[in-house]
Amino acid sequence: MTDTGSPATGPEPGGYAAARLRLLHQGRAAGPPRRAALARLTDQWLGALLGETQGVALVAVGGYGRGELSPRSDLDVLLLHDGSADLSKIAAIADRVWYPVWDMGLALDHSVRTPAEARRTAAADLKVHLGLLDARHLGGDERLTAGLRATAYADWRAQAPARLPELRELGEERARHQGELRFLLEPDLKEARGGLRDATALRAVAASWLADAPREGLESARALLLDTRDALHLVTGRATDRLALQEQDQVATAVGLPDADTLLREVYEAARTVSYAADVTWREVGRVLRARSARPRLRRILGGRGGRGGFVEPERLPLAEGVVEQEGEAVLARTARPERDPVLPLRAAAAAAQAGLPLSPHAVRRLAATAAPLPVPWPDEAREALITLLGAGAPTVEVWEALEAEGIVSRLLPEWQHVRCRPQRNAVHRWTVDRHLIETAVGAAARARDVGRPDLLLVAALLHDIGKGDPGDHSAVGETLTRDIAARLGFGPADTGILATLVRHHLLLVETATRRDLDDPATVRAVTDAVARTDTLELLHALTEADALATGPAAWSAWRASLVAGLVRRAAAALEGVAESRTEPEPPDSGHERLAAEALRTAGPVLELRERPEGEEPRGGAAPVGAELTIAVPERPGVLPATAGVLALHRLTVRAADLRSADGVLLLRWRVAAEFGSLPEPVRLRNDLVRALEGTLDIVGRLAEREAAYARRRRGVHAPPRVTVVAGGSRDAAVLEVRAQDAPGLLHRIGRALEEAGVWVRSAHVSTLGANVVDAFYVTRADGGPLPDGEATAVAEAVEAALR
Repeated sequence: MTDTGSPATGPEPGGYAAARLRLLHQGRAAGPPRRAALARLTDQWLGALLGETQGVALVAVGGYGRGELSPRSDLDVLLLHDGSADLSKIAAIADRVWYPVWDMGLALDHSVRTPAEARRTAAADLKVHLGLLDARHLGGDERLTAGLRATAYADWRAQAPARLPELRELGEERARHQGELRFLLEPDLKEARGGLRDATALRAVAASWLADAPREGLESARALLLDTRDALHLVTGRATDRLALQEQDQVATAVGLPDADTLLREVYEAARTVSYAADVTWREVGRVLRARSARPRLRRILGGRGGRGGFVEPERLPLAEGVVEQEGEAVLARTARPERDPVLPLRAAAAAAQAGLPLSPHAVRRLAATAAPLPVPWPDEAREALITLLGAGAPTVEVWEALEAEGIVSRLLPEWQHVRCRPQRNAVHRWTVDRHLIETAVGAAARARDVGRPDLLLVAALLHDIGKGDPGDHSAVGETLTRDIAARLGFGPADTGILATLVRHHLLLVETATRRDLDDPATVRAVTDAVARTDTLELLHALTEADALATGPAAWSAWRASLVAGLVRRAAAALEGVAESRTEPEPPDSGHERLAAEALRTAGPVLELRERPEGEEPRGGAAPVGAELTIAVPERPGVLPATAGVLALHRLTVRAADLRSADGVLLLRWRVAAEFGSLPEPVRLRNDLVRALEGTLDIVGRLAEREAAYARRRRGVHAPPRVTVVAGGSRDAAVLEVRAQDAPGLLHRIGRALEEAGVWVRSAHVSTLGANVVDAFYVTRADGGPLPDGEATAVAEAVEAALR
């Protein structure tokens, strides 16, 4: 090693200090140009301090290595030497560089190592290794820097299967301590989840060559976070990464934004982009590492042969029309045609959430780029898919975020732009407005068994704060917006009115219960004047609780819950008899009477299948095919479970149905949709129904086989089924109400349970609301006599046990 013993000619410390001040406070360029200029200026100064040397190199690492110096950033540098010189000489060179930096009052993160020492340190310390991936030469022996970079990258790629899980755990540990940047009122721009550390980690994953982050918007998001940190450093004069409330207005002005709320919204958008990219990337890393670990076992099993050219095609399990599961993700089927199937984005999202699977980023990007726009009003299937998505519980969040990342949500619901990433400057709220709405839907899904119209509850949960961000009372604004949205979604006038009422009065119960005297009749009247029906009151009660729990721990308590419940009881008592009571299905019309007569004449089942009844959605592309199916069968035991089982075997999803007994014939009217592909031939349906009624078709066994074939598929966690006896539902029959998660063969299981309980199903209402069913069965004794209350309760318990 040779050393001149003095630095080469270069800028004096005072010259550097003055140039630095001019650049930071008088220079017009900000953002990336200013960070790069500050790095170049510092490079020149430190290189001059080092002077002419051989066998020694000065290397920038970490953020400084990337050429991104914020005003108060640490200078991360490594003095690298080849080990040929006496250590005292190396120490003298180090002092020559370090002391001027300290004298300037700049923060310095420094080390002195040989290449072998640097490699050993990196092997023991992940953070050191990450810093070396950004190593950049500042001065001295350039060959040392080049060798260090080459070794660091080679080691990183060789050790990636072991180091990437460690890197992921570091990120998760930071998130546990710092929280999620896009939901914090005083976020740490560097350490919180979705911050600069995560963006740097994504660069390291890309350097491993095992996976790469989605590029769209990631660099601009990272630049915005860096720009915000630069402004924060200049405003505070400190090396801080926490965007405190008292500095937000000044920082907003410094970056050219009108106010602190706009700043937070921009920062949240950037953090959302980084977080989503991290989720996608780490999922891909996990998939690649699992595939690598499985390959040796696969080779042993196949004896070195893996199909065509040793390639083993991943298993693809159907989830919905145009959607399959592959390698732990919901992806588009090869036959999917988004450009001809406008419902496919919602159907894919609903299928993914219901199966507890993430939606493939590639699938989301393809849907965003090519899916046809939905007609207005939405077809029934689109509305039901949205309700199914919202009703999936916790998995809804990840799937919704994937749709958000590619702009699909705002395309489906333009009003969503008003609440997207909108901060809530209230310590009670833990989420931004948009995330709060989704979390409320998750809470509402857990209460789906408590209400008769879970579909309205879920949509009200999604929309209850949609008015935030517009001038005026957000509840009143939200009511107006909800009327427009509900009509666009295809809800009828009555349902639209209920949704508007729920949004307008979503704060009514908790505010009234906690601020008014419950014993005062005027208090109850304030509720009944606003909510005139008991079924709407039931929905409002469930929405109130879901909204409060999604707000934060301080917004709900046992005390508040008891006050609200007491108010609801009083209001329900006042409204008693106002709500519509359950009615049995309408008597058959002339067409149905014709089928009934034919069934009596032939002593067998007669059916009529009509594709896409008038008023339903038009056919288009690969959308599931729907139909109205009418079946007439001479009265006999087992008709309901047999018919429902045949429909399940033919993969027909029941949207709605009713059953009525008239003049010795059971008349069953179904609205169904083909789960995959086209509708079955009516003759096949009739033949299988005849076999089922004769007992020669093993419905139970075949449905069990199908269930076993998909047993490995992940499922979301749903509320358990509930079967109750409706008090006063009918004078002549016991009315059993079944609320449960929809599933293939569910109606078949209900019918079998009722048959085994020895009761006669006189009539029935079946309705599927998204992924929830709310069915009512009017049952009597086998001889047609009414069931005593105790016996009806026992039947309800038996059916519930069978469904569990």
